[in-house]
Amino acid sequence: MPEVAELDNAPAMPAIEGSAAAAILLMLLDESEAATILKQLDPDEVRQLAKAMFDTANASEQQIGQALDRFVTRSRDVSALAIGADTRIRTVINEAVGNVRADNILAAVAPQRSAASLEMLRWMDVDAISGLLASEHPQVGALILSVLVPDVAARAIETLDELLQADLVLRAAMLTSVPAAAIEDLESVLASANVDGQRVAKQTIGGPSDVAKIMKKMPKQLSERTIRALKKHDRILAQTIEEEMFIFENLRDLDKKSLSSVLRSVDAAQLAIALKGADADMVDMCLATMSQRAAETIRDEMDEMTMVKRADVDDAQKSVMQIVRQMAAAGEIMIAGGSDDYV
Repeated sequence: MPEVAELDNAPAMPAIEGSAAAAILLMLLDESEAATILKQLDPDEVRQLAKAMFDTANASEQQIGQALDRFVTRSRDVSALAIGADTRIRTVINEAVGNVRADNILAAVAPQRSAASLEMLRWMDVDAISGLLASEHPQVGALILSVLVPDVAARAIETLDELLQADLVLRAAMLTSVPAAAIEDLESVLASANVDGQRVAKQTIGGPSDVAKIMKKMPKQLSERTIRALKKHDRILAQTIEEEMFIFENLRDLDKKSLSSVLRSVDAAQLAIALKGADADMVDMCLATMSQRAAETIRDEMDEMTMVKRADVDDAQKSVMQIVRQMAAAGEIMIAGGSDDYV
């Protein structure tokens, strides 16, 4: 029975999961149903699914079955209460207390919903965004930057005039929450967007953390120049952004040689405190780059500690990261970034 033997020796089909499984399910739906689902997703998710749909166009019956089984299993964990809950809750509250009071209640307790204009920005290409940033008021530009994917924001900034680059980054870093009026100004700029007319709430976006994510995606020369410009306006804010650009957790991104060089430069007592606030994997990774004697010394110091204040751990970790930045600036180590290495 050579045919049976041939089937027995056939390689197993790869398991279908993640975006591949979702892509298969979408292709099993009719076009309008699939489009309705895709409208609920972010641009990056749509792009990922589109690629997966091409990749799985020739899926076998076995793989289609796997995708369906995965969906059925996962769907059992989803409560029916969640389906259409937002609309039902709003309708009930409106009926109970009237539209005006319902608006006030829901503004305080409902999950934040992004204005349609902010969602529209996520779909625009870099050239279109660059045009907006160059032509609109810098405060509007800062708002635009704060809602973009960091990689897109970094590429858009790169196309701008040097003075405008620093101004926009500074304004974006100083954002915390944005009043409804500012979002309405942006909506007027994006008049062609399909705004649904819902009441716009205040948005919590921007700030040093978001700006740090953008700057990590910038080319090295641009990020360095921008930090220097920020320091002229607000040294403390610039320092906060630098700290956010590479936090203690990002030590995982260093190669073993660079990590070893950094840890040799850190005071043992400070390192013990810094690692006291890290997870076991991080501790093991750091100690693995050290000599056995040095590693044992650090472990002994950590074991002798009982309660350590969170503030002390944070200070110790910041001290370690300050050494990382100094060594990077001196060219002794490289820190992986986005389109270039961030030093």
